[in-house]
Amino acid sequence: MGFFSKKNNASPTEANLKINWIELDDISQLKEIKSNTKTSSIFKHSTRCGISRMVKKQFENGYSLNNDEMDMYYLDLLNHRDISNAISDEFNIVHESPQLIIIKNGEAIFNTSHGDINEIELAQYI
Repeated sequence: MGFFSKKNNASPTEANLKINWIELDDISQLKEIKSNTKTSSIFKHSTRCGISRMVKKQFENGYSLNNDEMDMYYLDLLNHRDISNAISDEFNIVHESPQLIIIKNGEAIFNTSHGDINEIELAQYI
C-alpha cells in the first residue's frame, strides 16, 4: 500500500493527517514551486526505508502550521527519482533521503535531512 493509497475509503487528508500533502509526481511542478509566492517545502521520502518512514511520521505528528501558510509537497523517491535529480540540479542541493527542502521566492533557503528534519521550526521560514 502506498502513502497515497486510500485507507478505509478516506483520502490522505481525512486519515488523521494534519498536513495537506501535494504529491510531487511531475517535473513541471518544479516550475510552479519556483514561481509560487507562498513558501513551499518538498519532503523527499524513500518508501522502503524504515528511517525515512520514522522521520516522516514524526514530522507529521509535530507539524503545527495551518494549511494556508506553506505548500507541502511530498516526493516518493522510488517512483520519481528523475524529479529528485531535477530538484538537486535546479536548487543546487545534494540529494539525501529523507530530506526537507524549503523554497521561498524561487530559491532553496534551507534544507536538512534525517532526524534533523524534526528539529526545525517551519514557521520561521514563512
